Amino acid sequence: MTLEIITADSLAPFRHGFFTRRGGASSGIFKGLNCGHGSSDQKDAVATNRARVAEAMEVDVDHLVSVHQFHSAEVVTLTEPRQDRPKADGIVTATPGIALGILTADCQPVLFADAKAGVVGAAHAGWGGAVGGILEATVDAMEALGAARDNIQAVIGPSISQASYEVGQEYFERFLDDDPDNARFFAQGVSADKYQFDLQGYGLMRLRGAGVQAEWTRHCTYADEARFYSYRRSVHHKDPDYGRLIATIRI
Repeated sequence: MTLEIITADSLAPFRHGFFTRRGGASSGIFKGLNCGHGSSDQKDAVATNRARVAEAMEVDVDHLVSVHQFHSAEVVTLTEPRQDRPKADGIVTATPGIALGILTADCQPVLFADAKAGVVGAAHAGWGGAVGGILEATVDAMEALGAARDNIQAVIGPSISQASYEVGQEYFERFLDDDPDNARFFAQGVSADKYQFDLQGYGLMRLRGAGVQAEWTRHCTYADEARFYSYRRSVHHKDPDYGRLIATIRI
């Protein structure tokens, strides 16, 4: 099956893509293009999937670089490919031929590009990383490589939408403690003590506050099981594990 790749005009001319689960070698609960080393999927299947992504990105598979993500504000700057998966949630480079890879399954995959400076970046931004400053830290790291904030384009890829993201009171209060204006990112949930959180709205606010132009592809991972993996959906289905989507960009 052919890979399905979601792209954004604003990231041109750089080769990039938010890959759906279609076209992969994995089976069972991972059926499709599972690119997560951290999943319990067969290693050979994950390796095949990542090789297919590398081919689509027109790089050798060892030039498709991802990190050990842990919901932080840590960013790695790459000048050459590396396969040791450093602990970070953001990656930036000004070196041609390195495909930056971020894995997600509901959290926001964010791709960044400054076409004028020739600098790209990628970030994994769940609610914790977004609150902690991963988006701003990625912009800072790009700026250190010569990018200009007003030239940076950022695109949030497929992630869980507000209608599918119900959270508890303590979560709501955590955001209000940060800034009372964050109440605008919450709507009443189905239950009286639950709220629906607008993760992308919050991410867009943080990105625009950092001085970059930003958009969302408007794809919900939870709602579209045929195209996307979703951690939250796997919990609701009581699945033992879940696949990881990949988003990539290169110069």
